[in-house]
Amino acid sequence: MIQRHIVPSLLDALADTPVVLLHGARQTGKSTLAQWIAEEKHPARYLTLDDAAVLAAARGDPAGFISGLSEPVVLDEVQRAPELFMAIKASVDRNRKPGRFLLTGSANVMLLPRLSDSLAGRMEVLKLWPLSCGEYEGVREGFIDAVFSPSLAHESIIRESRAGLIKRLLRGGYPTVQGRLSEERQKAWFGAYITTILQRDVRDLANIDGLTALPRLLSLLAARAATLLNLSELSRSFAMPLTTLKRYIALLETIFLIQTMPPWSSNLGKQLIKTPRLVLSDTGLMSYLLGLSASRLDEQPNVIGPLLENFVIMELQKQANWSRRQPRLFHFRTQTGQEVDIILEDPAGRLVGVEVKAATTVSGQDFKGLRALAGLVGRRFHRGVVLYTGTESIPFGQQLHALPVNSLWHLGAKKLTS
Repeated sequence: MIQRHIVPSLLDALADTPVVLLHGARQTGKSTLAQWIAEEKHPARYLTLDDAAVLAAARGDPAGFISGLSEPVVLDEVQRAPELFMAIKASVDRNRKPGRFLLTGSANVMLLPRLSDSLAGRMEVLKLWPLSCGEYEGVREGFIDAVFSPSLAHESIIRESRAGLIKRLLRGGYPTVQGRLSEERQKAWFGAYITTILQRDVRDLANIDGLTALPRLLSLLAARAATLLNLSELSRSFAMPLTTLKRYIALLETIFLIQTMPPWSSNLGKQLIKTPRLVLSDTGLMSYLLGLSASRLDEQPNVIGPLLENFVIMELQKQANWSRRQPRLFHFRTQTGQEVDIILEDPAGRLVGVEVKAATTVSGQDFKGLRALAGLVGRRFHRGVVLYTGTESIPFGQQLHALPVNSLWHLGAKKLTS
């Protein structure tokens, strides 16, 4: 099993919390990780609600099902029987022993109104994204902690070719895809994946018409990834009522195929744009939806920009789960057009701005948005970084740095021990 960096947090939660929910998109490795935890680290019985008999028992008599379990227990794909949550709540209220239930889910139950409050104060929620580059390489990334450190050392970073970076972008992070060496086999997996998601998970979560529209909508969203989410424009382009569009987007967010990155704001009044940015949860999936290939990216180098930006956002989102700083991610844009692709804000309110450039060279002009941010927020600005596809780490001032994209999984990284 590939070592997942979320394991220490998961074990810590099981040590002091009655219910732990590990959720994320299908095929991110939740079941594999939960079974390994139950066998190696937190001995427990494993049951999956993908089993028809288990599902029927859970839905038929939720309270009896829960009371009859030997504990600790892992319940996989728990979103398939939402009736269980109230039964688990009642059981936990009688016995708050830590580590009783490890739940996994392929839908964000915290976005489902009838479930979000049922285990408040009794459950810790952890998210498992597709593999990070560090998990794939066998290292624990330290990029976020490095850029928040008092000084940033310009380490010698292992060089990676443009072809190697493109391969990463097209492959994405789903574990199963990593073993498929050809683009054709990767595309076949993504095609089957989307069909399964829309025919199964969507029907489980919502009784909606027009499931055939969802693949087209997902492709349209992929074409707008890493840009501001303009629902009115999207509604016109897709010829779909705004209320229906919002419902579909919420559904795609619930099953972790898309997410939004909120705008950063403080007490700066009306200077800032307050529209969120759209992000796809995996660049392999994004590439499939856009029909991208290595040859097309070679022939049309301008296409790589949004794909690379989406990639960086997701790598930082994954790393935020295990970094010591635990930052939140935002984007920044003023009414006058000054923007920064990503802002990391730590609990102390310090800000690190990150710009993403697909070019192999960088100039002082590429720091314009970061300088604007620094001028607006003053002492809260800790550092500005431009990630680009070149190979050198270059200081552009006391708080400004240009770093290769692969610094994301090399800067401050630690080799994992087996």
